[in-house]
Amino acid sequence: MTQATPNPADRVPAAGGCPTAAGIGLRAAHFVEVTERRPAIPWLEIHSENYLGGGAPLSYLEQARSHYPISMHGVGLSLGSAEGIDRRHLDRLTRLAGRIEPVLVSEHVSWSVHNGTYFNDLLPLPYTEESLAAVSRNIETVQEAFGRPILVENASTYLQFKHSTIPEWEFMRELARRTGCGILLDVNNIYVSCQNHGWSAGDYLNAMAGAPVGEIHLAGHAENRVGERIVRIDDHGNHVAPAVWALYEKALRLLGPVPTLIEWDTAIPELPVLLAEAGTAQAYLNRAVQHADAA
Repeated sequence: MTQATPNPADRVPAAGGCPTAAGIGLRAAHFVEVTERRPAIPWLEIHSENYLGGGAPLSYLEQARSHYPISMHGVGLSLGSAEGIDRRHLDRLTRLAGRIEPVLVSEHVSWSVHNGTYFNDLLPLPYTEESLAAVSRNIETVQEAFGRPILVENASTYLQFKHSTIPEWEFMRELARRTGCGILLDVNNIYVSCQNHGWSAGDYLNAMAGAPVGEIHLAGHAENRVGERIVRIDDHGNHVAPAVWALYEKALRLLGPVPTLIEWDTAIPELPVLLAEAGTAQAYLNRAVQHADAA
C-alpha cells in the first residue's frame, strides 16, 4: 500500500500541533481500513457535521483519534450570515471539539443559513465592508466559543457580485488581521475561482505572502461546458489537476511548508489511491523543507 510518508516535513512545527505533512480526509468508505489497519497517515481531517449525530461515525472517529491527530473542518457554521451564528449548532461543534481535542478547527468564508433554513451549499458573499464586518463578528463569536483561533477557508465561487469592492484575497487577509484567525488556503478553490472569473491565480497567491496560512487544501475539480464557456466545479471527485499542483508548488515557495490536506469527497477511491495522492503532496512538502533548510 502506498503511504504518505512524512519525512522530513513532519519535524516542522505547526500551530495547534498539526504535523507539517500531507494528511487525508477521513470518510466513511475508509473507516474500517483506517481504524483496523492504521496506515501511516500523518493526520486526518473530518467534516465536523458528519459526527454530531453520534452512533457508528463518532465511534470510528474516537478510534481514529487514539492513533492520529484530527482536524475539524466545518461546513455549516455560515460565517457569512448577517443574522449571526446559530448558537445551538456552535454548541454542538464545541462539544465535539471537547471530546476529540482537534489540532485545528476550520470553517468556510461563505453563508448557508437564512432565517433558520439551512442550504446544502457554501454560498458566495459580496466582498464589501459590510460583509467584512459581519464575517469578522461571526469569527470572533466562534473563536470565543472554541477558546482558540480558527482557520477560515476561501470557498470556490461561480458568480461575482457587482457591488463587491474588495478583492477576495484582500478580504481574506483583512479577516485574519481583524480577528486573529488563520487562513486555510484552498489552492484548488483559488484555481477554480480564478478560472471562472478571469482573476490571476498568481496575483492571488502573491497576495498571500506573509499571511497567517495554517493549512492548505488540495482537491480535484470538474469542467462543465455552458454554451461557449467552461465552468470549473469544485467537486472533490478526481485527482488534483496538474495546474493545481503547479499552484501548490508556488504557494510553498511563497509560504514555506504548511500542513496540507487531500480532499476527495465524491467518487471516493480505494484508500491506496488517496494515500498515493497524499504522497505526491508530501514530495512537494519535502522539497519545500529542503529549500527552507538551505536558505
